[in-house]
Amino acid sequence: MSTIAIIGAGPGMGLAIARTFGSRGFNVALISRSKDKLDALAEQLGSEGITAEGFAADVMDRPSLTAALDAVKARFGNIDVLEYSPAPHSPVPGFTMAVPTEVTVENLQPQIEYTFYGAVAAAHAVLPAMREAGAGTLLFTTGGGSVNPNPMMGNVNAAAAALRNWVINLNKELNGSGVHAAHVAIGVWIGEGGPEGIPTATPEQIAPLYWDLHENRDRAEAVFTG
Repeated sequence: MSTIAIIGAGPGMGLAIARTFGSRGFNVALISRSKDKLDALAEQLGSEGITAEGFAADVMDRPSLTAALDAVKARFGNIDVLEYSPAPHSPVPGFTMAVPTEVTVENLQPQIEYTFYGAVAAAHAVLPAMREAGAGTLLFTTGGGSVNPNPMMGNVNAAAAALRNWVINLNKELNGSGVHAAHVAIGVWIGEGGPEGIPTATPEQIAPLYWDLHENRDRAEAVFTG
């Protein structure tokens, strides 16, 4: 049975992606900081007939992230799909948004650590087995600002753009290996109650895009705009 590991799993996009793959027979490994919240999500998925388990890790603590992915492999076997989309739903020390003229090394570095370095660490933990098997999918999520930056998020968008560049380049390197890497830029407000004039979409409307990228493997990037 195939396994997807979702890093940054929560009750929104993470749960929707888990259902999308789990309903197609995948085991689901949920990774985020709170084990209690993960266990609740796993129980919810289990009630829907999906095999799921939570593994606590902090993407800012790269050894803990690697250890969690190793635990996933010990529980389910090789990871066939990795999806990376951590989102700071609760305050994270050192996290602030800054317009481009106010971006400093100090307020940019945490964004780089969270968005980019965590993704690189996660990829390194699963890529060797994928390359050996000649199969696997790596999916990385950012906001639409990685493609079309917003001045209010000058430091956030810069970190996301670095991840985007690396993922597209990674897919070029992996061409012909059987492993596919793709970047997803979500250019809408997820859920209800977004800022006026900003398009919205539900996680359930967005999640099928991830299956399409895994199944069709025909592009290194998808931008969701509704």
